[in-house]
Amino acid sequence: MASSQRVGVLGGGQLGRMLMEAANRLNIQMNILDAENAPAKQISAHHNHITGSFKDTESLRKLAKVSDVLTTEIEHVDTHGLEAVASEVKVEPSWKSIRIIQDKFQQKEHLAKFNIPQAEYRELQSCSKEELAAIGEELGYPLMLKSKTGAYDGRGNYSVKTKADIPQALEALKGRPLYAEKWAHFKKELAVIVVKTKDGVMSYPTVETIQEDSICKLVYAPARNISDEINEKAQELARKAVAAFEGKGVFGVEMFLLEDDSLLLCELASRIHNSGHYTIEGCSISQFDAHLRAILDLPIPQKSLELREPAIMLNILGGSTPDSHLKLTERALSVPNASIHLYSKGDARPGRKMGHITVTAPSMSEAELIIQPLIDFMDN
Repeated sequence: MASSQRVGVLGGGQLGRMLMEAANRLNIQMNILDAENAPAKQISAHHNHITGSFKDTESLRKLAKVSDVLTTEIEHVDTHGLEAVASEVKVEPSWKSIRIIQDKFQQKEHLAKFNIPQAEYRELQSCSKEELAAIGEELGYPLMLKSKTGAYDGRGNYSVKTKADIPQALEALKGRPLYAEKWAHFKKELAVIVVKTKDGVMSYPTVETIQEDSICKLVYAPARNISDEINEKAQELARKAVAAFEGKGVFGVEMFLLEDDSLLLCELASRIHNSGHYTIEGCSISQFDAHLRAILDLPIPQKSLELREPAIMLNILGGSTPDSHLKLTERALSVPNASIHLYSKGDARPGRKMGHITVTAPSMSEAELIIQPLIDFMDN
């Protein structure tokens, strides 16, 4: 056994499932707090899983009693419950960091204290049409109207292209705490998976992400057509941003590469991240292995975070029919060097992440040739 410490995880979705796979390889007991048939629970049946909500304090207390370290696979958790049990069990990363990061406005305010470059933003106080119009005059159009909390995969965001869009934007996000962000005219979206340990901050390669309808579709590792200088700047920015938060574990850092080759941090997640799934096949130690090692103070050789060979990750998304994602999977079975991961979720709603496919090859151009038929099949 790599560690006798029991790891309790708030959330048992696909990220928790892949974390469970990593824990199983190291003989680490992992206890999940989530619904009874959550994807992570399906591959590890034992009596210490907790059935309940990761937003419920009492369920969290039950998880703490059967765990030595608590961590999360999702930001939208009960941080007040984590604060309450932090004197009894280790919480990694710190509940303080999770609380800041889960409120995207507070996250931006916190990062600004450390001089992290970000798009200009303004908090909405009254959420009135007049207030947003005044912000639009100041920041210019288009701009992004964003919910401070509960937003993911584009949900909770609204693109305000002109002043005429303001009424629809406020109606779409009615009842939420809001802020507005200046539009970032970027040429690429980049991401870096960062690992924070007791000894410092380490990072995986800089990757390129392709988003469609605000959902990650593809990840290219390493990022294509960027200079060594930009790569190093992205690495430094990601590590500096993560160093601003307390606690250990994996963090996902997303950023914009602008036309003038400058970088703006988009957002940061205090957990294992979709942009890092390529590490399962692409690196000696995956982001899931690294997260467990970091929170349990196990060794992580920096060399193990390097790419073994180029990799491309394609998300398998729910489509127009309930079985469209399965048709893509069937096609992928015949593709060389394609590793398929299905998450055993329920309904395949349009845009829902049902799995992913990773292709590796000796060069990026070879990997692109291999995966292109799958991209074409999904698009058609």
